[in-house]
Amino acid sequence: MSFTVTDVPDLPAGFTDTFTSRTVKTTELTLHAVVGGDGPPLLLLPGWPQFWYSWRLVMPALAKHFTVIAPDLRGMGASDKPVNGYDAATLADDMAALMTALGHDRFAVVGYDLGMLVGYALAASHRDRVTRLVVSEAILPGLSPSPPLLSDPATNEMLWHFAFNRLADINERMVAGREEIYFGHTFTSKTATPGAIPQHAVDVYVDSLRDPAALRASFEYYRTLDTSAEHVLRWRDEGPLTVPVLAIGGQYSTGTIPEETMRLVAPDVTGLVIPGAGHFLPEEAPAEFSQALLDFLR
Repeated sequence: MSFTVTDVPDLPAGFTDTFTSRTVKTTELTLHAVVGGDGPPLLLLPGWPQFWYSWRLVMPALAKHFTVIAPDLRGMGASDKPVNGYDAATLADDMAALMTALGHDRFAVVGYDLGMLVGYALAASHRDRVTRLVVSEAILPGLSPSPPLLSDPATNEMLWHFAFNRLADINERMVAGREEIYFGHTFTSKTATPGAIPQHAVDVYVDSLRDPAALRASFEYYRTLDTSAEHVLRWRDEGPLTVPVLAIGGQYSTGTIPEETMRLVAPDVTGLVIPGAGHFLPEEAPAEFSQALLDFLR
């Protein structure tokens, strides 16, 4: 199965009238993005273990005011899945090259989960290009303290996958052929209410990870966190971000942690906690999330 805009199920009504799949060849690889709408460019960076499809419920509202670009990072969805290049700096450079190829010099960025790290990386390493930054539902490695090995049960349930995903290769061997067990658990355990992400959407994400290259990439984002942490500390030392930042958490997930994290690297930070929501904000609370973006970005 391919994962372009015409290949995935259960999109909002009229979605493909507005949005089309685009591919861009950089010097290193081919990247896929779903693009549509009118107005200033807005880049939506997905989280783990998802791809552009996670934004489908918020994209129509945003496209009324922005040219929306929802890419697949390297290793995700319909983008190439090379062996290397999963650290924050390389992922950010990929996105800068994508936006250049699409004709956008300056743009706003929204990053969710893994996209929060890539969004910060993009704003910190391409400071002349990012106009506003929204981040949600993550931490920044190198700045955020690591919890103890023996955490309380709730913390352990939320974060145990970090240690597992960083293993050298046994994780791939354990998950291959059982993708629906491992990744399915992620989607059921990190939502505020059971079934908040419908089974058809879970199936799409799981299917995308049956590709051995995609499965490997899903762990490489975590295996490179030490390198990404070094980048984060370097960018912090180069000076705080000067753009306005909105940091969003879900009430039953990270809460105020994104705001507290971003205040370490930016002076102009607005915090927001979406009530009743868990980790998967663009799908659990699309109306509230969309409105928060519009209020901040317009």
